[in-house]
Amino acid sequence: MVSMVQNVAVDCADAYRLARFWGEVTGGQVDPECGPGDRETQVTLPGGPVLYFNQVPEAKTVKNRLHLCLRPEDRTRDAEVARLLALGAVLVGDHREADGTGWAVLADPEGNEFCVLRSAAERAAGAPQS
Repeated sequence: MVSMVQNVAVDCADAYRLARFWGEVTGGQVDPECGPGDRETQVTLPGGPVLYFNQVPEAKTVKNRLHLCLRPEDRTRDAEVARLLALGAVLVGDHREADGTGWAVLADPEGNEFCVLRSAAERAAGAPQS
């Protein structure tokens, strides 16, 4: 027997606000029964697990030990980075190389780090894999 992943839980200061951000990032649906002020909410990802946001009293203080890696489907990595910055993400680390390889590390509005990788089309175009 094995265990299946039910959801990925994210502790946060404002569950609904962060769920809305991640809903925009992923195209996932925020639980329609949730609203501002709710201490818990979730985003159902297309074809994937649920992101579960749980409001906690303590603030994030150190680097994540677990993070999401995003691969854009219909745009380049750099275009996706620009879109996410416009949504409220912050650039934390830029590991993009001149040859097109690499990734960008961003943080959501509460400081949770995540990576943006190259799209499948960029990887197939011949640049070395990363």
